[in-house]
Amino acid sequence: MCGIVGAVAERNVVPILMEGLRRLEYRGYDSAGIAVQNGKAIKRVRRMGKVQQLQNALDEDPVQGNTGISHTRWATHGVPSEINAHPHMSRDDITIVHNGIIENYEELRNELIDLGYRFESQTDTEVVAHRIQHHLKKTRDLAEAVRKTVAELEGAYALVVMSASDPDKLVLARAGCPVVVGVGIGENFVASDVAALLPVTRKFMFLDEGDVAVVQRTSVTILDSHGKKVSRPLKESELTADAAERGKFRHFMQKEIHEQAAAVARTLEDRIANGKVMDAAFGPAAIKVLDATRGVHIVACGTSYHAGLVARYWIEQLCRLPCTVEIASEYRYRSPVVPEGTLFVAISQSGETADTLAAIRAAKELKYVSTMAICNVPESSMVREAGLVMMTRAGPEIGVASTKAFTTQLAALALLTIALARRNGLEANQERILVSQLAEIPGLIEQVLTLDGAIETLAQHFVDKHHALFLGRGVQNPVAMEGALKLKEISYIHAEAYAAGELKHGPLALVDEDMPVVAVAPDDELLEKLKSNLQEVRARGGQLYVFADPRVQFGDRVGIHTTRMPAEIQDFQAPILYTIPLQLLAYHVAVLKGTDVDQPRNLAKSVTVE
Repeated sequence: MCGIVGAVAERNVVPILMEGLRRLEYRGYDSAGIAVQNGKAIKRVRRMGKVQQLQNALDEDPVQGNTGISHTRWATHGVPSEINAHPHMSRDDITIVHNGIIENYEELRNELIDLGYRFESQTDTEVVAHRIQHHLKKTRDLAEAVRKTVAELEGAYALVVMSASDPDKLVLARAGCPVVVGVGIGENFVASDVAALLPVTRKFMFLDEGDVAVVQRTSVTILDSHGKKVSRPLKESELTADAAERGKFRHFMQKEIHEQAAAVARTLEDRIANGKVMDAAFGPAAIKVLDATRGVHIVACGTSYHAGLVARYWIEQLCRLPCTVEIASEYRYRSPVVPEGTLFVAISQSGETADTLAAIRAAKELKYVSTMAICNVPESSMVREAGLVMMTRAGPEIGVASTKAFTTQLAALALLTIALARRNGLEANQERILVSQLAEIPGLIEQVLTLDGAIETLAQHFVDKHHALFLGRGVQNPVAMEGALKLKEISYIHAEAYAAGELKHGPLALVDEDMPVVAVAPDDELLEKLKSNLQEVRARGGQLYVFADPRVQFGDRVGIHTTRMPAEIQDFQAPILYTIPLQLLAYHVAVLKGTDVDQPRNLAKSVTVE
């Protein structure tokens, strides 16, 4: 995940570009760069590390210009280095920044080498820069050269292009990755995220898939995928320049719950296209590793462990591969047997969790096919040390109780599941269906969040309770575990989760009229079994609080409080979507009890000690 900011103005755009990059800091990167144009001269500055490193370089040797582009990079092709940092150039003319992955870059690179082009970096982006330069020699029109180039690209991308021979103009293109045009007065801007431009404008145009746009100081011209001139609606953002703060929300946890639609969309961004998951999303070595994978071993702690438990159901059902999941603090103190072809997957929000980091280091000494980190912090130790990396792109999560980190971990694990399933019998049509269901999740999250008011009312039933049970069956059992964890973390109510079929093997002894029992009830193959288990609770006087699919009927019975999900949900979507009501329930109970929601007692966000 990378960040793009560009501007065309009468004033010096360098401060605008740098502030935009700072606002994209949550995306994470290993380098940052800027290129500005003043007349026909282009000045480029790139640095390893965070945006501050780039700012330090500009403070020492200032540059200025009226047109410019800037970028923060998370490495996919080519190791983190200044020479691989964006912007990339072709023959001191074409300068570009790029988000996404070009899957056929090697083929295009070889063609360009035959044409006499020299490559300085290992990136797929430099291929695009040279390809645009190649077409520009023939067309003499920058927008047309970009259109001819993107027609040759396979993969997902957002491009912003600047040319020394055609100054005061930016050309944009998108497929699979978002890019937005910010409209000012006598100046216009581009970015990969609205948040980057909020200090300079609140008016935006969003490009459709396949669009190419020409952005100049006083005009924006958009061509669709057929080359036809089109208009896109101008929308005014409701966000303000302080959108990175808590804003209208009472707590960061509340804000982060409501950010989940956008966060999951970022997780999926540029990783799915044309009905398939792109292998390159896991890193340059992914194809070889995934081809060799015959089993998966997941290690994590806390909420991340619950995400791994969900993935076990997916991987074994859809991939028909064995999958084991265990707590990192246990893994590091035993002698695991590693079957041939096993992929080690470590999951951590911070990438600095001590036990998980120790586990990945131990795994590198064993005979795993490779190690993979699923993480939210790109500069973390775990990301640096893993063989493959899948960034969750949740953005900063300040609340100690994890919310959007969990749902984005599930989205990342869903991508991994599909990539493995394709190699183990999943047909192309089945993959298209699953990818389509993933793409629907951000919109469905928004619908589920409309339950907020009803759940706030429901939370009043829990305020004076000291204990609660959470129940789920199948893939929903880890979801129930996560719901119980959220409630105990921030409300200090003792909560435990069980597979519903285990009630009669002990936990049923706890159930009475003072014991609230929370259950998740999607319309799946285990629904009738779950209903029978819930009747066992009612027979002992337990109060049931059920989050159910709209097709599921429990009847209007005393002691059963049913909250219906606002839409029918497919099995593959259910773990992500049924998590959200449980987050809301924990949040509202904690607020009513007056606990410290964002910083609950005895807990820390990043557990960096054993």
